Amino acid sequence: MKVRLLSDLAAARALAGKRVFIRSDLNVPQDDAGNITEDTRIRASVPAIRMALDAGAAVMVTSHLGRPTEGELKPADSLAPVARRLGELLGREVQLRTNWVDGVDVAPGQVVLLENCRVNKGEKKNSDELAQAMAKLADVYVNDAFGTAHRAEATTHGIARHAPIACAGPLLAAEIDALGKALLEPKRPLLAIVAGAKVSTKLTILNNLARKVDLLVVGGGIANTFLLAEGMKIGKSLAEPDLVPECRKVLQTLAAKGGTLPLPIDVVVAKEFKADAPATVRRADDVRDDEMILDVGPQSALALAHVINSAGTIIWNGPIGVFEFDAFANGTHQMALAIAEATARGAFSIAGGGDTLAAIAKYNIGDRVSYISTGGGAFLEFLEGKTLPAIEVLQQRAGG
Repeated sequence: MKVRLLSDLAAARALAGKRVFIRSDLNVPQDDAGNITEDTRIRASVPAIRMALDAGAAVMVTSHLGRPTEGELKPADSLAPVARRLGELLGREVQLRTNWVDGVDVAPGQVVLLENCRVNKGEKKNSDELAQAMAKLADVYVNDAFGTAHRAEATTHGIARHAPIACAGPLLAAEIDALGKALLEPKRPLLAIVAGAKVSTKLTILNNLARKVDLLVVGGGIANTFLLAEGMKIGKSLAEPDLVPECRKVLQTLAAKGGTLPLPIDVVVAKEFKADAPATVRRADDVRDDEMILDVGPQSALALAHVINSAGTIIWNGPIGVFEFDAFANGTHQMALAIAEATARGAFSIAGGGDTLAAIAKYNIGDRVSYISTGGGAFLEFLEGKTLPAIEVLQQRAGG
């Protein structure tokens, strides 16, 4: 995925005195009083901003926040708290500008934050008129917001078509590089772990990955539906019986290319979905009618660790059990440790998805995964094989 890079422009001293417009992802959680409760996305935006400032550019940064009504800027939708936190991280004042589409006063070596871009009429519908107006503000457009790369909006797509130069910031570039290593140029064997409550929410991902991977591991309610497809009884476990035919198609696609999908040989069951419900280990073909599967069993966890150990590339999306409950967390815990160990031995691992990030945090392996994607929907759509509009337009502008 060839795109122009902000780092290359900075290294070539092509930014001095230029007006640089950076689309960041500063959509951070806040409490009822408007205080930022978690600032990872703001901290992740700093390298691109510093790179442009250090290169002598006049820097404009914008982002969406929440779901504002176009044309109406309400206090809860304002980036004011973000401006304060960004200023603390940069060690300088970051002024917040409103009504900025028609012009922004910013000098080289200065950075300003442009108010919530989704307040502008036409942003979400990728208005070409709005995009052209914003493009006139900049000499260089930078997309550093992978989390919105799957959306064609005026600040993620339209402006990139019209700006004199369009490039990727370091955060977006890192995502492009990691996803390319994982799916486009993987070190084999390629293993994908896809887990979640429902096959229906991950069916497109499963179908796309089945054509590409050597090993496909499923977990959670998805695994239960695959167990049904193999003719096993799963008691009252969460599953989607109507999607059994689709699961069989995934198995057929894998088998046709020599891939495998190892299913659990033992499971951990309970009669209630509760943290303190008594847990019982059973063979996968011996689940009782009044029981539900909440985790893989110890033999399956060992077998999964062995599979992970053999992989050259690991894509991880989702925990394989109800890891929030300690009695049903062993499978996800052992899987996380195995991924960390495989990475240490030279495998390339990429992880994404909210529950996955929660598991990584719980088991403290963040520094032992090759790349952690914070893209959410964009990460999932890439796994589905979909074109990400914001990246596609950068490729087109780069001639790649």
